[in-house]
Amino acid sequence: MEGLNMALVNRSNSYFPIIPSLFDNFFTRDLMDWNLTNFSSTNTTLPSVNVKENDDEFEIEVAAPGMKKDDFRINLNNGQLTISSEKKNEQENKSNGYSRKEFSYESFQRSFTLPENMVDSDKISAKYADGILYVNIPKKEEVKPKPVIEIRVA
Repeated sequence: MEGLNMALVNRSNSYFPIIPSLFDNFFTRDLMDWNLTNFSSTNTTLPSVNVKENDDEFEIEVAAPGMKKDDFRINLNNGQLTISSEKKNEQENKSNGYSRKEFSYESFQRSFTLPENMVDSDKISAKYADGILYVNIPKKEEVKPKPVIEIRVA
């Protein structure tokens, strides 16, 4: 996978067997990774995402039950597709002299770098059904597999 960084760590430390593996991991982490392309600003969980590819398109499925299509924003900027959502909810109840007001705020952002010169960005479409946001990203005609030309016997 492109962009996947992996480090092999030797866990058998015969010199200091009592030092927890936490210290072993400290030096193998990428401490300078400040990439915030996938985040939830409210410390809620990020929605699960499936990415599919076939000969004609890429499809991104975002599991986001309980939302409405107007809660989503989809932007494409310099080859980066960003799906975000912001949802606010307020309720106020008054009865018997008591007042109660509750509110919630949810937001998330997921970003995907699209393959350069491979997608037809003018034809990207999206729909929301049954708690899943579907984003279809068609491939350009020139990168789609060409049919095999059959050779006939003369």
